[in-house]
Amino acid sequence: MNVEKGFVDAPIQDGIDLAEEIKKLKTEKDAVVLAHYYVRGEIQDVADFIGDSLALARIAEKLPNRVIVLCGVHFMGETAKILCPDKKVLVPDMNAGCSLADSCPADEFRKFIEAHPGHTVVSYVNTTADVKALTDVVVTSSNARQIVESLPADTPIIFGPDRNLGNYISSITGRDMLVWDGACHVHEQFSVEKLVELKKAHPGAKVLVHPECKKTIVLLADKVGSTAALLKYAQDSDAGEFIVATESGILHEMIKKCPGKTFIPAPPSDSTCACNDCSFMKLNTLEKLYNTLRYEQPEITVDPAVAEAARRPIERMLEISEKLGI
Repeated sequence: MNVEKGFVDAPIQDGIDLAEEIKKLKTEKDAVVLAHYYVRGEIQDVADFIGDSLALARIAEKLPNRVIVLCGVHFMGETAKILCPDKKVLVPDMNAGCSLADSCPADEFRKFIEAHPGHTVVSYVNTTADVKALTDVVVTSSNARQIVESLPADTPIIFGPDRNLGNYISSITGRDMLVWDGACHVHEQFSVEKLVELKKAHPGAKVLVHPECKKTIVLLADKVGSTAALLKYAQDSDAGEFIVATESGILHEMIKKCPGKTFIPAPPSDSTCACNDCSFMKLNTLEKLYNTLRYEQPEITVDPAVAEAARRPIERMLEISEKLGI
């Protein structure tokens, strides 16, 4: 067994049913598997819970299981560990990073904050533990508007790290925030021209857009929202066809939850790709998940002092959310 590559590199017996073996290991290890909407469909199918990043961490917090396996990206494992310090948190591949989180190094963000004293720091949950530790309140794509609006109107705000989400929230709240210049490589890549062509080819289709996308894409949307919000909209809508501008993994759950409806992935600007995939999310595989459960490696750890500091802005978000009833 070797974890030097960032995942358990160990041989797997030929011909075994990985899904069935994973099911057995979950029972044997008192483990639960949490999967983000963006991972491979085969992993979503063996997961106990599917959701977006903070929702998964909050689910983990409430579960009695000894072991949490987070199939997503590294910062999600960190968030789960912050909220579940006494549980063993595993990820199938430590190399599953996040271009958005990586676009906001903690040392540079700290300098930015110090250069603008007196600001309340609002950070998107898609950040490292070190960045959360510098933050006053964490937000998600679904509650960012309400959290920002809950702050006094004269409060100067720093918003990080996603410039597209930050600018979108500014546009709908009227708050003039200082926005960190970070972005998600997946949501940056959607092509306006190709989306317009798709709309013409499918005039009855509703366009679903994540707010991490550029403004030019957001303006074409029938619904702007988090992955969970887009899924709910598709379930509730009378429309039978949807064009989806977020990471293509969400289509797996949309198709399962909305039988008879058609989902079309919005294409990126790269003409060689039919849809937008997150290469980091796709590092999660059934083989790696099996070995992670088998050997209980790799394990996420967070420095206790950083974890304590990072937990506070998450708790503040939850307190505000409860007060607002969201």
